[in-house]
Amino acid sequence: MTRPPRGASGATPAPVVAASLAVAALCVLPLLVVVLKAFEVGPAQAFDLLWRPRVGELLRNTASLVLVTVSLTTVLGVCAAWLVERTSLPGARYWRVLMVCPLAVPAFVNSYAWVTVRPDLEGLGGSVLVTTLSYFPFVFLPVAAVLRGLDQGLEDSARSLGLSPWAAFFRAVLPQLRPAALGGMLLVALHLLSEFGVLAMLRFNTFTTAILEQFQVAFSNSAGSLLAVVLIALCLALLTVESLLRGTLRHARLGRGAARRALSAPLGRWTVPALVFMTALTVLALGVPLGSLVYWFSAGGQSESGFDPAELAATVWGTLRLATSAGLVSVAAAFPVAWLIARRRSWLSVLVERATYVASSLPGVVIALALVTLSVRYARPVYQTSVVTVAAYTILFIPLAMVTIRAAMAHAPEELIEAARALGDGPLRAFLRVMVPLTAPGALAGFAMVFIATATELTATLLLAPTGTQTLATAFWSASESIDYAGAAPYAATMVLVSAPLTYLLLRRAEEEPTP
Repeated sequence: MTRPPRGASGATPAPVVAASLAVAALCVLPLLVVVLKAFEVGPAQAFDLLWRPRVGELLRNTASLVLVTVSLTTVLGVCAAWLVERTSLPGARYWRVLMVCPLAVPAFVNSYAWVTVRPDLEGLGGSVLVTTLSYFPFVFLPVAAVLRGLDQGLEDSARSLGLSPWAAFFRAVLPQLRPAALGGMLLVALHLLSEFGVLAMLRFNTFTTAILEQFQVAFSNSAGSLLAVVLIALCLALLTVESLLRGTLRHARLGRGAARRALSAPLGRWTVPALVFMTALTVLALGVPLGSLVYWFSAGGQSESGFDPAELAATVWGTLRLATSAGLVSVAAAFPVAWLIARRRSWLSVLVERATYVASSLPGVVIALALVTLSVRYARPVYQTSVVTVAAYTILFIPLAMVTIRAAMAHAPEELIEAARALGDGPLRAFLRVMVPLTAPGALAGFAMVFIATATELTATLLLAPTGTQTLATAFWSASESIDYAGAAPYAATMVLVSAPLTYLLLRRAEEEPTP
């Protein structure tokens, strides 16, 4: 019997390790640059810049927005998921789709729609309203997935101990939802820390808006970097709090057994109030933005500020070009990292994985600020080119590609690679002939998600977009900032159309995801 070549099994090939370390270094580099840039001013000046009433105001605004919005999105997401998955709500399958559809409308497009309906909407109240309606699906999706697969036996056991239906729900069901709810809450909180378009349009200042203001208006890299360090600290604090709250309790069933699908709780006289709640939530989260887009889109042809189809086509082409490049580069960069994590779980693979996730959890403005500094100082020829822009997109969105590729690799038998090596293929040829075809569906899904995320990214694009290039997000922002609502509508509508496939993908993945 032919013996497999050295390295066919066992240690991960050295080129894979080297490529993974290079990707991790790219992701961590912006953090180091921002921190070093922030403290170039010296301790005394750094203290003076941070110990100001303005920074205290930004901290209060950011904390208030996160606390209130996360609380409201959790309540709305959990209640909507329970009504759809665990009650006799009429038309549950249609409500499930409608509760996910708001993800197809970028948050800053939602704020544009609300401002056109209510011009007086601003401050904390307006920001909470828009961000809550935009982000509650992040809680709804994971909670609904858990409720859909939860074993009815848990509630039956609680009821057999004398608990009422409501007490059984709070004692037996709600604890099972904690990991999913905490994951959704963390995602909402991180989005809020990086949010710019909504808050700038509603005139509510947070760290992200202040950082961009420092760079664009005052062109103060040091002051902006100091604020970015505070924002990095807030991101890391949120990640730590979520980890502590999640704890170490396991919620999986022991043994294969036969889980029983939970029975739908009859709503009875609460059916009408439940339908009113779901209808109101759908109208506010989906009806208002779509209705506003339709109105302003139709008004654009009769307005002097009507859009130029040629300009829209050029903007769409610029968006597609950058999004395609970012998708391809992100997938290529994700392959070695996913292979390292899936094949050999070690301290090195964990370190590389954490590096990519921490960097991607930071706001786009922080990543862009660091890449501006690097390109101006050490690579001026690529400054204001698509090279730097695509690098920023890769750092921000590589986990979207890595998660799907890693899942596909986990289902690819390692023995097939060993068989190819035993037949004389080298590591690269074996990878191309065996692993690439097996992981192609995951890679395509990752490419699609990176593509959609890139097409609607705003803050990093505002700082890094190549000279003469506009994306749908920046063109929309330019028009809406000039109060040209009719001119902004076509770009907003196009972004919604581009985002729709991602919404469908998220819904399909949530419905097909196996539950314990």
